[in-house]
Amino acid sequence: MRLTIRKPEIIAIARRDGKVTVEGLVEYFNVTPQTIRRDLTELADSGELERVHGGAVLPSTTVNIGYNERRMLHQAAKVDIARACAKRIPNDCAVFLNIGTTTEAVATELLHHEGLLVVTNNVNIAIILSACKQIDVVVTGGQLRRSDGGMTGAIAQNSIRQFRFDHAVIGCSALRQNGDLMDFDMQEVSVSKAIIEHSEHVTLVADSSKFERKAPAFVASMHDISTIVTDKKVPADCETFCNVTGTEIVYTTD
Repeated sequence: MRLTIRKPEIIAIARRDGKVTVEGLVEYFNVTPQTIRRDLTELADSGELERVHGGAVLPSTTVNIGYNERRMLHQAAKVDIARACAKRIPNDCAVFLNIGTTTEAVATELLHHEGLLVVTNNVNIAIILSACKQIDVVVTGGQLRRSDGGMTGAIAQNSIRQFRFDHAVIGCSALRQNGDLMDFDMQEVSVSKAIIEHSEHVTLVADSSKFERKAPAFVASMHDISTIVTDKKVPADCETFCNVTGTEIVYTTD
């Protein structure tokens, strides 16, 4: 099977899983590691993938993966992360949930909580939580981003500043090796910063694919994060920084 035949499937796997590995592709296509490494090198040379240790990821860009694609990526990990996060949120408190497919999974896991006030700038989360009469839901308003139901801009920021939250659950598009949270949309970044400023405890929910992605806009550092909930070991530099800042790391495998 030549690269021209394998290429669409390799790209499709990368879009589905966030990355491809040499080992996984060898098994999938029943070819040698040398063949797969050559394929990945050619795809990297053409700008369609970006090589990383042991495989490749989608290329760095200033545009995020589409919402429907993101919903399909790493679904099992997102559910595990959401369950671990929800267990750490008590009843009878004020919570903010921001834009993201993982925060939507957290919303689903909160449906059995009681006495929550949940504020969100995510229309999808508001719809999910509307099924629970024990949870009061406030939607921030703002400029609607039709691609994913997120609300951004000054109206969203001003709404957030009317509250103090016991817990905030946020996501990110990428997590740098040093623990910096990165995103694509500057308006969303401004909203995320307002959330962090008005929350007592900030939990970052991020599956391990975010460790290998890149995004251009800085959101926050580990100084601003109380807890990370993830499915696999964070990069060594990030772990060191968490130890310095006192950021708790929760693994779904613990």
